Amino acid sequence: MSSRAPPQHPTVSRSEDWHGYARPFHQVAGVDEAGRGPLAGDVVAAAVILAQGVVLRGLDDSKKLSAVRRERLAEMIREQALSWAIGRATPAEIDTINILQASLLAMQRAVDALSVQPQFVLVDGNRCPPWIRASAAVIGGDARVPAISAASILAKVCRDADLALLEEQYPGYGFAVHKGYPTPAHLAALDRLGPSPVHRLSFAPVRSVAAQWSAEPGGSE
Repeated sequence: MSSRAPPQHPTVSRSEDWHGYARPFHQVAGVDEAGRGPLAGDVVAAAVILAQGVVLRGLDDSKKLSAVRRERLAEMIREQALSWAIGRATPAEIDTINILQASLLAMQRAVDALSVQPQFVLVDGNRCPPWIRASAAVIGGDARVPAISAASILAKVCRDADLALLEEQYPGYGFAVHKGYPTPAHLAALDRLGPSPVHRLSFAPVRSVAAQWSAEPGGSE
């Protein structure tokens, strides 16, 4: 018997109204991730179901908000959301299945972890995880869909906190400052110290440095 192909999920363009997809449902989750671009740390996703009629003012794409504003909104979201959850994929998983698939996996884990399971899921971006859930991908959803904006904020705040902890575990890389992104300071630290256990070896700058360190006398084989 042939295996069934995964269902096709619609993609909502920037010019298209997303409300029609969610309107028939009472419990709609928004999902977004943080940390696709960094060289180190988990990719973190959040899923949020906002209660109907509850308006959280100030929601927006997390990248457009200051750290202080994100923290305040994250507290409001955690207090007032009908349900919220975090999902992750580790650097080892990223290196094994690639960053795109790891991001989708983190999203799936976040939705699976919700205490209230959604009737419909709106996912930021141009594709949904390979699941059987009723869902749609919304391009630019983190700035258009309140539940996705809320998820964007929670994911960003959570990942920033993760990197502050990694700074304590692996001092010298500056994780608390650059959050793992390939800044000149991070790349210089990577050259100086070599890759840490939380660096993504499948990312070219890390792979290059790892190869150099392995080739040096006393380096790993």
